[in-house]
Amino acid sequence: MLIRRETLADTDAIAAVHRSAFVTPDGGEPAEATLVTQLRADPSWIPELSMVADVDGDVVGHVLLTHATVGNHRVAALGPIGVASDMQGAGIGAALMHAVLGAADALDVPLVGLLGHLEYYPRFGFVPAADVGITPPDPEWSSHFQVRTLARYDTAITGEFRYAAPFLQL
Repeated sequence: MLIRRETLADTDAIAAVHRSAFVTPDGGEPAEATLVTQLRADPSWIPELSMVADVDGDVVGHVLLTHATVGNHRVAALGPIGVASDMQGAGIGAALMHAVLGAADALDVPLVGLLGHLEYYPRFGFVPAADVGITPPDPEWSSHFQVRTLARYDTAITGEFRYAAPFLQL
């Protein structure tokens, strides 16, 4: 498996990954696939932090970070992350997480936020956002809103986490 930056040629395969990972009851387009398309067209897009898992030339997983803010501080939002349904449980999601967090750290991103599963994300160093003085944009998210501090983290980064506009249109 190779974790690499996405290319234009990966666009359709990435959409297929998210369709497979996030099947909707009615068989329609999952919000995650639509969100990726919208984020690519948004100023929050960080091309260096949109990564795919490539197995023998096939894209089987995808993760991305986009610009977000906490107060006047630029941070990053994680999501979506998806692995093709027939490849789940093989460590691909973990590999994507390690790669994207390492790349974000190398680019001096101080903090990454996400709304996610309380048993999955802590293994990558995510903690409840409230523990570091950060609140989600929707108070109902408080129990599942988490952050991962990176090397450039500063304790002055406190306040409300603000996602890019496409997240708010979900």
